[in-house]
Amino acid sequence: MAITDEQVKVSKKLEINIDWLSRELGVGKSFDVICREISFAGKDAALFFVDGFAKDQIMMYVLRSLALVKREDLAPDTFKKLLKQYINYIEVETTDDLHEVVDKVLAGPIALVVDGIEEVIIIDAREYPVRGLEEPDLERVVRGSRDGFVETIVFNTALIRRRIRDPKLRTEILQAGQRSKTDICVVYIEDIANPELVEQVKEKIKAIKMDGLPMAEKSVEELIAPGSNWNPYPTVRYTERADVAAVHLLEGHVLVIVDTSPSVMILPATFFHHVQHAEEFRQSPAVGFFQRWVRYAGIFLALIGVPLYLLVSMHPELLPPALKFLGPSKVGKIGLMWQFLFAEFGINLMRMAAIHTPSALATALGLIAAVLIGQVAIDIGLFAPETVLYLSVAAVGTFATPSFELGMANTLARIVLIVITGLFGVPGFAIGVLGLLAFLAMTKSFGVPYLWPLIPFNFQAMKSILLRPPIPIQNTRPSILRPIDRSRQPAPALKPGKEAEKSKNGKEKE
Repeated sequence: MAITDEQVKVSKKLEINIDWLSRELGVGKSFDVICREISFAGKDAALFFVDGFAKDQIMMYVLRSLALVKREDLAPDTFKKLLKQYINYIEVETTDDLHEVVDKVLAGPIALVVDGIEEVIIIDAREYPVRGLEEPDLERVVRGSRDGFVETIVFNTALIRRRIRDPKLRTEILQAGQRSKTDICVVYIEDIANPELVEQVKEKIKAIKMDGLPMAEKSVEELIAPGSNWNPYPTVRYTERADVAAVHLLEGHVLVIVDTSPSVMILPATFFHHVQHAEEFRQSPAVGFFQRWVRYAGIFLALIGVPLYLLVSMHPELLPPALKFLGPSKVGKIGLMWQFLFAEFGINLMRMAAIHTPSALATALGLIAAVLIGQVAIDIGLFAPETVLYLSVAAVGTFATPSFELGMANTLARIVLIVITGLFGVPGFAIGVLGLLAFLAMTKSFGVPYLWPLIPFNFQAMKSILLRPPIPIQNTRPSILRPIDRSRQPAPALKPGKEAEKSKNGKEKE
């Protein structure tokens, strides 16, 4: 069947409507699409629904209510009385387009077609299969909420509404995918978010012409995020935590929630958005500052540590006398560059194997990786011990990166730096690092520079990146987002002595 947007009006004759809908929905061919013919108040009718989506108890209640209706109860103005008095359910709408009826039924609601009425009643009594709310595996915290997003879009918007009870919070629903008809929700706070950003996101979603979006949020990201296709660095941030999503909404970001996915997109997103974690804000500012800098050190070692070690091993003269011990005592039977590349391959192979390994065998897989591969490779002289040590530190830094996407991008960048450093030495390392910085500096996420507030430099914003600012002094929203309302809370009041001194200084200047 060719996909068409051409409108097909509902007929007054029930048989015509049943034949058309049965043919389009595949009733009789698909076991889970059902047409249930009924009659009430002397009128014939039919219910179209997908088995597994319809709530049985609600529909039994509606049918019981309709069974009690008499012919004289519906006269005159049958449709109006039926809709307003006898279908006792909250979420009800109507349509006169049979194509829209098909879309609604396949999305879960139930269509009630009544003989002699040129409109179809859509009863949104659907219930999607859904797992329970639980803490996301990738964003665990020691202290904090344990509820995370799930694959049902309505549940996800409810989690956000629970945290932000602002009447200006908007959750606009769109559809993309000519065949999949995937629901996509754009969430923002109307009097905070930049209207141009909101319109840009909505227009890009409306412009999607793909037949389907089975990979949900990742497919949407590649279709709406400019320049993200071959860029390994993520230009949107993913989160499965409702509290993280709420924080970004209050800063002026826009969320994109795709049905069937528990991951919510936050945009725009800079490099520094991907290196912060909710745990830093669940502890005191001092502890959060310490955790943040430990994480920064891990990310730096994951990206630069191995290429830098390779460089000083190839050129020991670069090391001061006090650090000569850092070089390898024995190089091994193959060159250091190849050792690191083979080890990178092995670590990523083990990571992928761990994903597909049942939990009961995970311990055995770890023993194989640590003992049978790593230790034996050192004992036979294939790898230098330092190679395994430094690449293990880099792997730990990768896993300590809050964003999985950023960790994988840093892994690719590390491999490139290893190769050009091993081939060209000092010039290769310098060109590689500078080239990476230039590449990141030229990257943008929905018009926002990827390295902001470092490039272009913004002192106040950079201070909040380097430190973990206490909540009482977080008074303004990020200026780069161009929010409508810049202020988050009134500036802290001055102490009486300081206030008098400020007033005195002001008078003296006058």
